[in-house]
Amino acid sequence: MTVATQTEEPTAALIDIGSGPPVVLLHGWGATKELMAPIADRLSGHRVIVPDLPGFGATGAPPAAWGIDEYAGWVITLLDRLGVDRTHLVGHSNGGRIAIALAAARPERVDRLVLTDSAGIRPHHGLTHHWRVRTFKMLQAAARARWLPSGLRAAAARRAGRRGSADYRAAAGSLRGSMVRLVNADLRPHLSRLRVPTLLIWGDRDQETPVADARTMERLIPDSGLVLFEGSGHFAYAEQPDRFSHIVRVFLRGSEG
Repeated sequence: MTVATQTEEPTAALIDIGSGPPVVLLHGWGATKELMAPIADRLSGHRVIVPDLPGFGATGAPPAAWGIDEYAGWVITLLDRLGVDRTHLVGHSNGGRIAIALAAARPERVDRLVLTDSAGIRPHHGLTHHWRVRTFKMLQAAARARWLPSGLRAAAARRAGRRGSADYRAAAGSLRGSMVRLVNADLRPHLSRLRVPTLLIWGDRDQETPVADARTMERLIPDSGLVLFEGSGHFAYAEQPDRFSHIVRVFLRGSEG
């Protein structure tokens, strides 16, 4: 994994409030900084930075189909611009995936890491899933095949659109390619390389990134612990913001002792 600084393009739209040890909150796919703003408001005693990640909210889309390294590099460049040498990282879902990549590649930039309902464990799918993926790719190829009559190409494109996930169908431009690259990244090999204290906070009813993923991360990350939120799903931090913020504040305070 190679995470390098780069030109901050697109330029970040962000929330930057408070003072004290910095904390960066990274939202998930399809979300924006506004969804994490209630957490930012509750982390008193910290400088809290919440960017709209490229392609979401008021930040423009990436100039090309980005993978995990490009997104992590973009965050590092943002930190450099803001004068932040070292920070706590809090990542939800795809934001957790980016936080893992950054912390594994540039541990000197990260103090403590909080992963909540985080992506990063690529699921093992059965034969039916692989057949659906193969069919989807065949339809995509047919939609681009210039030798096919235009009517057949259009029909293939419509069928491919119906077969893609809701997130994929909603994505446009470079984000579609970015999504493919991101969801195909399995960060398991990098979890054991994490050298920062890590807290996992998970909704016990999360169907997107199930608790089994959290337990895998807890097993592979050397210095980690897991807190389960009963009755919460994939957005545990938004469903129980007071409890989430309290636990995070206590965890981050440990770096001061």
